[in-house]
Amino acid sequence: MSYTKGNGPSAVVALGGNALGDTPEEQLALVETTAKHIVDMVEDGVNVIVTHGNGPQVGMINNAFDAACKDPANKVPAMPFPECGAMSQGYIGYHLTQALLAQLKERNIMRSSVNVITQTVVDANDPAFSNPTKPVGSFMTEEEAKAYAEKTGCEVREDAGRGWRRVVASPKPVRIVEFDVVKDLFDNGYLVVSTGGGGIPVIEKDGSYQGVPAVIDKDRSASMLAADFEADMLVILTAVEKVCINFGKPNQEAISTMSVAEARKYMDEGQFAPGSMLPKVEACIEYVEKYPKGKALITSLECAAAGLRGETGTVITAG
Repeated sequence: MSYTKGNGPSAVVALGGNALGDTPEEQLALVETTAKHIVDMVEDGVNVIVTHGNGPQVGMINNAFDAACKDPANKVPAMPFPECGAMSQGYIGYHLTQALLAQLKERNIMRSSVNVITQTVVDANDPAFSNPTKPVGSFMTEEEAKAYAEKTGCEVREDAGRGWRRVVASPKPVRIVEFDVVKDLFDNGYLVVSTGGGGIPVIEKDGSYQGVPAVIDKDRSASMLAADFEADMLVILTAVEKVCINFGKPNQEAISTMSVAEARKYMDEGQFAPGSMLPKVEACIEYVEKYPKGKALITSLECAAAGLRGETGTVITAG
């Protein structure tokens, strides 16, 4: 069955972790509110593709298998990290599409929602594989970590004085394997959830795809998806309504608009914290540089619909 898209602009919306929570129970409650804000955009005529993070969820799945594997009596096999990512996409997408469908039905919007388990191609020669930095899995003592590394071949590092953990690479996204599927569904009016957690990292090998243990930045994947779609807007949702300079200082200032040049100037000044606002701004820059007709918006989930109407948020443009 085909559905009818709205006549308004298209937007790739990247949900932040605050929209999903840390546990299945918390997530199930939070996605109801998340869905309401997304369908507010749809009701305004925006054609939305939803992407999301999966940090707590994939970690929970990975830890559960690790814990079960430690007791041979459980007879639970080790679960590769890419498969843990696929599982997280499945259950997050299940919760999101269920909540979105409920909202669409409640408002008598003749649309449907679908989740696509999405793979993201990365370059096997990406320098990130030579310097894995993303901690995953449970904490270990130094002795346990070194034994684990010797047994599995995985890399381990000490994590901020809290213990030792496995680390994986964070390569750049190259291409969404299921891009054509997502586009066909989108063009037929479906509200598509895809590229969860940045996508399951895969490399191309012998004419096929092979999963690799890695973590792809979800905002960079959303940026690439938006540029490839030539979406009118990339919307990156976070905990704040607007990007600020001099954050936390007496002269803190909220920014409504930035050109790429202005954003780079602020970056050079160290205005945006690494691991927080910096990668979001970088993702926006990548999008508008690849697709200069587009606009990137950073705002909170609660302000997303208003941000798309131009009423709030921080908009980043090419010029």
